[in-house]
Amino acid sequence: MTKEHSAGTRQKIVLAYSGGLDTSIILKWLQTEQNYDVVAFTADLGQGDEVEEARVKALNTGAVAAYALDLREEFVRDYVFPMFRTSALYEGFYLLGTSIARPLIAKKMVEIAGKEGAVAVSHGATGKGNDQVRFEMTAYALKPDIVTVAPWRDWTFQGRADLEAFAHEHGIPVPTTKKDPWSTDANLLHISYEGGILEDPWAEPPAHMFKLTADPQQAPDEPEYVEVEFEAGNPVAINGEALSPAALLARANELGGKHGVGRLDLVENRFVGMKSRGVYETPGGTLLYHARRAVESLTLDREVLHQRDQLSPKYAELVYNGFWFAPEREALQVYFDHIAASVTGTARLKLYKGNCVVVGRKAPQSLYDKDLVSFEAGGDYNQHDAGAFIKLSALRMRVQARVAARAEQPDQEPAQV
Repeated sequence: MTKEHSAGTRQKIVLAYSGGLDTSIILKWLQTEQNYDVVAFTADLGQGDEVEEARVKALNTGAVAAYALDLREEFVRDYVFPMFRTSALYEGFYLLGTSIARPLIAKKMVEIAGKEGAVAVSHGATGKGNDQVRFEMTAYALKPDIVTVAPWRDWTFQGRADLEAFAHEHGIPVPTTKKDPWSTDANLLHISYEGGILEDPWAEPPAHMFKLTADPQQAPDEPEYVEVEFEAGNPVAINGEALSPAALLARANELGGKHGVGRLDLVENRFVGMKSRGVYETPGGTLLYHARRAVESLTLDREVLHQRDQLSPKYAELVYNGFWFAPEREALQVYFDHIAASVTGTARLKLYKGNCVVVGRKAPQSLYDKDLVSFEAGGDYNQHDAGAFIKLSALRMRVQARVAARAEQPDQEPAQV
């Protein structure tokens, strides 16, 4: 949106504000160039003390109001755990740490817009990335007539020098020390790194970059055993200690991070059509993923598990592409939650130098029958039945082979199958 409303009274806009240089420039640009009164919003998703600092900085930069909301429990309970119940991985590896945070942030932006009487929302995502889609798709899904302003797509700045000049003009502090040559996004589920030196997919990430996980080579020389308890698909306790969703994920982060678990270096396909390289630390999420699958191996029927695993990539794609509030994601969630109702039990993991290995699992409603699977005689299974089962299962292939043989020797009489 441009200055179409500038002739009248100033209208309000809600800005997703991190407190960094870019969103501080955006805040001032929305005021001076777009004639908005800016309401800043910072979501506390577990990134630390910077949340309150951002609120104060927003007011000092000219925001007419500033919100800093503690969303950690809501984030894990209503977004991370529902996603975990689907075993979703994007492109086979990514646990969707950034993707799953965006719909909650955008939802709160829309709620604040309603409270403040704002007509628009804005964000600091670039025009090349996925986040612009996630923020704006959520906003439109929840308030169809909301105006979305994406400064990186709209302003005329040509590069970092232009941005810094604008900052100096309006008294916005510009860091004098050299920033790490990559960008990060942090929440309770993960930290992501991209851009800068990571844009070369051949370049190894520098060792000092990582924040949540120990270098596996420097991790403890002794393994650590961890037990995770699940009820109806959700983790509820670690090592016998019942914890709230946010506290449990934080504890899992500590345990996994200590042993260097959860690092990922991935070239992925963005929704907007390009490939990008991302490096991720997801120690707690990795730990919980493997623990949950261990319990599922006992409690889920074979065909249910296989069907679930066929649909999980589609769910991951919907989350990655910004369709959290789309009807197809919500419908799939009902399906996955129905399946997850039986996932109650405990997994035992062994953490050692970057590895998270399942070494035990148990469940009160386990489908594992030791008598059936044992090599010893006994149980309800009659091994002689397997012969007929195999012969019937192979029937179509036997027919195909007979037909192929006749084609090679057309004068031969058809054989009986």
